[in-house]
Amino acid sequence: MNLQQTTAIDFDLARTLDSGQVFHWEICGDGFAGAIGEQSVYVKQRDDQLLYAGATAGVIQDYFALDHPLREICRSFPDDPAMGAARDFCAGLRIMRQPRWECLATFITSSMKQVAHIRQISRTLRTRYGERRRIRDCEVHSFPTACRIAKLTEQNLRACALGYRAKNLLATARLVASGDADIEEWSELSDESLRVRLCELPGVGAKVANCVMLFAYERLRAFPIDVWIERVLKQKYFPRKRKVTAAQLRAFCETYFGEHGGYAQQYLFHHARKGGAASRVAAKRKPGGAGC
Repeated sequence: MNLQQTTAIDFDLARTLDSGQVFHWEICGDGFAGAIGEQSVYVKQRDDQLLYAGATAGVIQDYFALDHPLREICRSFPDDPAMGAARDFCAGLRIMRQPRWECLATFITSSMKQVAHIRQISRTLRTRYGERRRIRDCEVHSFPTACRIAKLTEQNLRACALGYRAKNLLATARLVASGDADIEEWSELSDESLRVRLCELPGVGAKVANCVMLFAYERLRAFPIDVWIERVLKQKYFPRKRKVTAAQLRAFCETYFGEHGGYAQQYLFHHARKGGAASRVAAKRKPGGAGC
């Protein structure tokens, strides 16, 4: 299969795929294989070029948000040591544009789970209930549609290691499949209205809603706060304050990180997980806080 190519300036493919936004891409040869919606895709990076198969240039550019002015976004970050270290460590990491149902369903399954566990759940759901395809000698499964999951039982989903999340995923899938929750139409809502509608869905709280807003609706101001980010914020921005409430953290992030707070959050999150601070944070880690 011949590979097409497209220019990808200021982009790091491996770092972006490993940053806790998506959980299904697998190493395939010297690149990665995965699904973009229903399309099986192979992609690899060579300097400032992406070589790919299985999708059009437009799909690749849109999915990986190659149009985001990343240098300008990074220049807009607050000028402080924690943010500077995260920005340097995460060079080339972009906030992707994910299919809405897939993103919503995946983050419903992420509650109180670490990245490795979320990847396993995603793999199991895809293998059992998604569409199987091959590309570049690698097997790829699409994420099961809301209609497909809506026809399952809670027991089917519990068998995929979802635990109590099975009930929430099933209930939300049935709302989406019936049209009672029109998640595509919600793209026209304001940030606050969108957050409210998402939080009305079973299994969706403030953290999951902000993840979905950021990764599926491109609301780049959304700032998900999980246990990783809460710890980073308290250690780096409130080191002398013994108690900081969730409301205080939300208010601080809204004003301090501004229009591209979602990018700032993702950089802080990835740096905490993978950078020099990761071992110190992991040593005190509690369950949860994975995915964004």
